[in-house]
Amino acid sequence: MRSTKITALALGALLVGGLAVASPAASVADDRPTAVVSLGDSAISGEGAGNYEPGTAGENGNWCHRSANALVHKTAVADHTINLACSGAEAANVSLADTTHYTEGSQSRRLIGIAQQYRVTTVVVQVGANDEPAFADTLLGCIAEWFNPFGSGCRSKLRAEWPQRVAAMAPRVETALADVRSAMSQAGYAAGSYNLILTSYASPLTENMDATLHGPQGCPFKLADAGFGRTEAVPQLSEALRGAATRSGAKFLDFSRATEGREACSGGSSSSSEWQNRVKVDPWAWVNGGLDAIGIHMAQESFHPNARGHAQLGRCVTEFVNSGANSARCLAGSDGNVHAVQ
Repeated sequence: MRSTKITALALGALLVGGLAVASPAASVADDRPTAVVSLGDSAISGEGAGNYEPGTAGENGNWCHRSANALVHKTAVADHTINLACSGAEAANVSLADTTHYTEGSQSRRLIGIAQQYRVTTVVVQVGANDEPAFADTLLGCIAEWFNPFGSGCRSKLRAEWPQRVAAMAPRVETALADVRSAMSQAGYAAGSYNLILTSYASPLTENMDATLHGPQGCPFKLADAGFGRTEAVPQLSEALRGAATRSGAKFLDFSRATEGREACSGGSSSSSEWQNRVKVDPWAWVNGGLDAIGIHMAQESFHPNARGHAQLGRCVTEFVNSGANSARCLAGSDGNVHAVQ
């Protein structure tokens, strides 16, 4: 009886041992190089920061203006930095929808291939301003008001309609974020295995400009209109995006005050301290884009973060990712740099 019991125990041990040897490892190490990827529109593509990737500076109709100075390339959270954003993109162009913008298709569809090639740890999305808010057209409308000395400016009309416009934008951004998640899922990622960050936009303007010369200096806006943009329009846009991030389960980084004190024309006669471009005409647009450059493409770099601004935004994203927080604001510190403040 004792011999039989020992034999049974030994057999059980062999079976368990055999199963242990035969079972696969609990997890396989992913030795792919890590990457952080940016998706969205001009504010994150690097519009206005110069040094654009070949093929995105107007060649053959591609005006995406993806800059080597874009904020994603100024982060320090992964081995590789990859920019899929495109100037002028709307939320639908970020989504998985079958759209084409400046010759390029869905950014989320391209994300799938990137996420298969690299181990993507962070996806940063900045989009929505080109949907119902129509930020670029809104700025042009306010510039037109500056040329009318008898007009009251653009703020009265915008104050009445802006909340509805940003509210209408939010569901489109939520759809884009859902499609980014779907793209990562199709590439084999679990929901919690990477950071999905939605950012808002930094205010390009301030009312704190030279009261007399700000127009000729490159900021043709009524001071009260610029003040409305900085203190009302941009914060409302930011809060709408915060809501979209919350409902989508994404992290949120508030850029609305990131360039405060460094906006276009805040430096008066000198732009050397500024992190946002003033009105800027690009002579190379003709060289790269030919006749297609006529119109907005000549000045599409205007009122976007410059290379200095992108460097600061990139450092804020780095701090935010490293903090592990779900939300933060990018604010200038006493050291003159922008920091992620919770």
